[in-house]
Amino acid sequence: MTALWGAFILAAIVTAFFAFRFVSEFISQQDIIDLPGEPVAADSTGQGSSSDDSQTDAAVPDGGPATGPEVEQTAWDGGRVNILVMGLDYRDWEAGESASRTDSMMVLTIDPNTKTAGLLSLPRDLWVNVPGFGQNKINTAYFLAETNHLPGGGPLLAAQTVQEFLGVDIHYYAQIDFNTFVQFVDFMGGVKIDITEKIKLIRPGDVPPIRLEPGRYNLSGELALAYARNRYQGDGDFDRAQRQQQLLLALRDQLFRSDIQALILGNPQGVWEIFSAGIKTNIPFGDALKLGFLALEVGEDNIVQRVISPPEYVTYATSPEGLQILKPITNKIRILRDEMFTDSALVGPATVGVDPTQLMLEEGAAVAVFNGSVVSGLAGATEEYLKSLGVTVVEVGNADLVPSTTIYDYTGNPYTLQYLVNLFGIEHTRIFNSFDP
Repeated sequence: MTALWGAFILAAIVTAFFAFRFVSEFISQQDIIDLPGEPVAADSTGQGSSSDDSQTDAAVPDGGPATGPEVEQTAWDGGRVNILVMGLDYRDWEAGESASRTDSMMVLTIDPNTKTAGLLSLPRDLWVNVPGFGQNKINTAYFLAETNHLPGGGPLLAAQTVQEFLGVDIHYYAQIDFNTFVQFVDFMGGVKIDITEKIKLIRPGDVPPIRLEPGRYNLSGELALAYARNRYQGDGDFDRAQRQQQLLLALRDQLFRSDIQALILGNPQGVWEIFSAGIKTNIPFGDALKLGFLALEVGEDNIVQRVISPPEYVTYATSPEGLQILKPITNKIRILRDEMFTDSALVGPATVGVDPTQLMLEEGAAVAVFNGSVVSGLAGATEEYLKSLGVTVVEVGNADLVPSTTIYDYTGNPYTLQYLVNLFGIEHTRIFNSFDP
C-alpha cells in the first residue's frame, strides 16, 4: 500500500480562493488552519529497489553530526515563494498510527515577477540530514518530530529538512489528508486524466481493483486517489511522482472552467467546511489569498516539472543499518536547484568542459582540515598542499579517528567538493551533507 502525494493541497487552496474572494468577511479573522507550535555525492554501492519500508526508520547515524543546525523559517517578502506540500504514508494513516512518515514531498516554487512556477518532487528514500537527528531517509523527518513532540510537529521539521537539503528558503508548508482529497475531487465532479497505458487502480477496503485501458477518463475522488497511490506501474515511485504532477495540473485545469467556478461561488461555505478540517498549513489567510490568485496567473507552459530520480540525480545505495536508500548526486541536484529556484542558473551546463581547478577557485569555498588519523602533523601538511593549489584553508586541527578521509559539506559548493574528491580519491560513502551556511 502506498500514500497520496500531498501536492493536491495546492489545487484545494486555489479552489477555495474563488470562494474566499466573496466571503472574506466570514473568515477574515481565521488562518487556513490552526497548527501548533547541499546534497551528498552519489554512492554507487547497493543496487536494487528503494521501496523497502518494512520497518519504521529510526535516526541512523552515518558518521554525520549527532544534531543538525537550527533551520529558521523565512517569511515571504512578496518575491519568489517556495511551498512544501506533502502527503503521509497511507499505511500509517490506515493503521491509525499516532505518528506517520511522509510518503511524498513536492516543492512548489512561484516567481510573481516572471509569472513562472516549478514543481519538484522529492523521493521518500532520499538520504539526507534531518536537523537534530543526523543522516536518515527524508520521509522520517515528519515521524521523528511527531514522536518526539517537537514544536511545530512533523510539518515544520519536514520543511526544515527540505530547506537544509536544497539550500533554499521554504516559506510555507502544507499537508492534506486522504478524505479531504477525495471530497475535493468529488465536489468538482471528478478530474479528467489522459491515461497513456494500461493501469490497475487499487481502492481502499475489500473491493476488487479497477483496470483501465489507455484513454481519457473522468476519475472520481476514490479513483483519483488510487491513481495517485499506484506505485506498481512503470518505474515505481518516480513514475508515480509524474502522475501526481499530472493530477495536480489536471485539477488546476478544472478551476478554469466556468461551471466549476460557478459551483464553488454558489456554495462558498460548503467549500470551506470541506477543506478547512483536512488541511494542515502555516500559510496565513492573507498570503494564501495572494498565492491563490498568483497561481492562476501562471500559464501551464510556464510551469517546469521535475522529479529527483535515478540515474541522473540519485543512485541506489544501502544505509549502515541495511535500509535501501537513494544517495543524492551533488552537482546534478545543485544545477537543478539553481535552474528551478533562482532567476538565473548560478551553476549550469555552461560549466561543462571548464577546468575543474578554475571552477573550484571561482567558488572560493572555505575549507577546514582536521587530522583523524594516527599520523602526527598530517593536517598541517595537507593544509600547505591545498594552499599551494589555491584552496582556501581557514582552519586546521585534530579530530576523532575515522576509517578513511571524510568530507562534510556545510555550504553547498559542488565544484570544490568534486575537486577534493578527485584529488584525494575519496569514496562517495564518506561524503556527508550538513548544510549550515
